[in-house]
Amino acid sequence: MLVHIVAWKYKKETDSKTRADHISKLHALPGVIRCIESFKVGSDILNLDRSYDTGLVAEFADATALEEYTVHPAHQEVASMGKEIAEHVVSVDFLTK
Repeated sequence: MLVHIVAWKYKKETDSKTRADHISKLHALPGVIRCIESFKVGSDILNLDRSYDTGLVAEFADATALEEYTVHPAHQEVASMGKEIAEHVVSVDFLTK
C-alpha cells in the first residue's frame, strides 16, 4: 500500500468560505477517482504555531494508482486551487506492508 499525505498552510487572506470550498472539493475526489483505496481530509484542531490548516491522508494500491490520481483532471483542479490559496504545502509518500 502507498500512503500519500499532504498538508496545507493557508495564506492569512484565505477566508473561511474558500477554505471550506477547498476541503469540500478534496472530499469529492474519491467519488470521481476510482483508484483511491482510502481517503481522509480534515482541518487542524490544535492551532499550534507549527500546525498546518488542512491535512489529507490517502492510500493507493501502488505507485501506478498514485500516478493515475495525480494526473486526473479532478485532482489537478483541486491541487491548483490548493497551491493558489496556500502559503505552503508539504507532502510525503511512503510504502507500507
